Amino acid sequence: MLWVAIIGLIMTAVAVTLAARRVLFLYRLATIGPAAPERIEYARKNVGEEIKAQLVEVLGQRKLLKWTASGVAHAFVMWAFLILATVYLEAYGSLIQGAVTGTPDFHIPLIGTWAVLGFLQDFIAVAAFLGLVAFAVIRIKNSPKRLGRKSRFSGSHLGGAWLVLFMIFNVIWTMLLFRGAAINTGNLPYASGAFASEGVAALLKPLGASANEVIEHVGLLLHIGVMLVFLVIVVNSKHLHIFTAPLNVMFSRRPDGMGAAQPMRIDGKIVDFEDEDLDGDRLGRGKIEDTTWKGFLDFYTCTECGRCQDQCPAWNTDKPLSPKMLILEQRDHAFKIAPYLMATEEQRADLHEDVLSLLNKPLVGEDGVIHPDVLWSCTNCGACVEQCPVDIEHIDHILDMRRYQVMVESNFPSEAGVMVKNLENKGNPWGMSEMKRADWIEELASRDDPIEIQLIDEKMPEDTEYLFWVGCAGALEDRAKKTTKAVAELLHIAGVKFAVLGPMEACTGDPARRLGMEFLFDMLAKQNIETLNEAGVKKIVATCPHCFNTLANEYPQLGGTFEVVHHTQLLAKLVDEGKLVPVIPIEEKITYHDPCFLGRHNKVYSQPRDIMAKVPGVQTQEMHRHKDRGFCCGAGGARMWMEERLGKRINTERVDEALTTDPDTISTACPFCLVMLGDSINEKKSSGEAKETLEVVDVSQLLIKSIKGQPVGAS
Repeated sequence: MLWVAIIGLIMTAVAVTLAARRVLFLYRLATIGPAAPERIEYARKNVGEEIKAQLVEVLGQRKLLKWTASGVAHAFVMWAFLILATVYLEAYGSLIQGAVTGTPDFHIPLIGTWAVLGFLQDFIAVAAFLGLVAFAVIRIKNSPKRLGRKSRFSGSHLGGAWLVLFMIFNVIWTMLLFRGAAINTGNLPYASGAFASEGVAALLKPLGASANEVIEHVGLLLHIGVMLVFLVIVVNSKHLHIFTAPLNVMFSRRPDGMGAAQPMRIDGKIVDFEDEDLDGDRLGRGKIEDTTWKGFLDFYTCTECGRCQDQCPAWNTDKPLSPKMLILEQRDHAFKIAPYLMATEEQRADLHEDVLSLLNKPLVGEDGVIHPDVLWSCTNCGACVEQCPVDIEHIDHILDMRRYQVMVESNFPSEAGVMVKNLENKGNPWGMSEMKRADWIEELASRDDPIEIQLIDEKMPEDTEYLFWVGCAGALEDRAKKTTKAVAELLHIAGVKFAVLGPMEACTGDPARRLGMEFLFDMLAKQNIETLNEAGVKKIVATCPHCFNTLANEYPQLGGTFEVVHHTQLLAKLVDEGKLVPVIPIEEKITYHDPCFLGRHNKVYSQPRDIMAKVPGVQTQEMHRHKDRGFCCGAGGARMWMEERLGKRINTERVDEALTTDPDTISTACPFCLVMLGDSINEKKSSGEAKETLEVVDVSQLLIKSIKGQPVGAS
């Protein structure tokens, strides 16, 4: 047995050395970029949440199990890595004990002869094998050769995936081989339980004791050797996520990487735009080395599963953006240019020309790592982040690159430039006068049954509970104004005291921030925070999910902390309390569209549906893609103000899906969605693809119609 131990230990030393060198390389490359102290600080201060995340996301495989078949298969394989670690402990124990005593009958102290452990080891090995079969079927069924870009594996490194499946298979059969032989030589520590090993033992037993002893030794070396080769493969492949996924989950944002866009940082410090020493050329990500170590951890952790790609509205409408490829292309570029980034000045002169040629390749550009069409196709809908099983934060990568393109290069879609100028000069994306923000108030006051809206002069009246944040669309866009008036009237009926800022209200800055114009967001946000604080505002209700998200999640970054609710949340509460009572039936079939910034970004799914459920006569029908898998309208990420020139229009794709439910009405809870879906519906009506009576309305409009018997503004 001495020769077996010598061979085993030599293999181990070589493999561990190779793996360690690779790990050191990965660490050095990741730490070339700027720090991310906020990630470490959060993890340190929220140990309980981090432990829960490891239990739920990593060990519990929560996101993967949403995809039942592949999720269960992955859970089996993942748990096999954990449980079969005990087999490798036994293998090395047998290796060393055999060399010392001549008898390789090692068992783990205390639990090493427990039949339940032997059963678990064999059970998980068999389950992992079935998982491999499932993976093979899934990959063949979804092969890019068959499905093209409709395959979620399109663009993935397919050869590496098959190699890893083969290596896992080798782990399983070599384990059963040496354990089966060990049963026949009397060296397996389990008298019962290891059912699969016992089956193999029955097959090997006729070979005789001497043959089984040789098979045990050879099988033991094979099992260890396969693991060591697998280790070297893993640290050099996409399956590095086996080790980095727990780290990526640990340092990801909780509860997920959505909601607030992250503040811009330089060297780990939040940018102060009033700092005279601010280096304007370092805003955002202009080079791969501007990526933080958390960004590199995202690169290393991508499993290339394609779930983000499968759910991306841009990719699904034939645009070039694949969230998966956005990560992989940056990762591949980082690896190619790593010799330069990690070399000293003296060493750089001697680098191969293939590496030096990459120095002039821009991160974003026509001939860059990321094509501009990829960068500007993103709607910030969050589908990629929601679906990623290892908590990669794609939106953060996109925003960082956009920030550099906008603020340093001044390179972004020209029509968005008009929006930026309007925000700078007029405080709204349409460039309309601030006095227009009060027009809807006059419209309500001039009705046959007038409603007086409290307009804040300087301070919130003491008896006022909510500031009604109307938003630019709600005040200035005709279709969205119907929602504004409906909500105002509903709050009036319910006896909720509220007031509005009117001309003192300015854009929250969401379009600017999502475009990448962080400076303009900072200016607008601070202006609004000052206005709100001076007025003594504590509680806000907003109809626009983009305003809601910005006020609730992003203004606290700048010191503006308020209690913010979306109008559907408040209206659902008022209905439950009996302060709003829908009584008149609306005999219509209605399908609800989840706004991305209300649903995925802020997890408000139930309240809009609860309101509709209380309206008599309404028959609700869900679209195929809804709630956390809902499909974007195409307006987020400042795309409301950009032309959609590539592929199929996202709003058209969404309306096509809505039409499959044969609705009388499409409802939503966002002014952007209202406009985007409404435009597509009008096109469908013109072509005869939709019935003339079909309309898109806000949930609040359905509620007021059931309470009053007529749409708001009809009189």
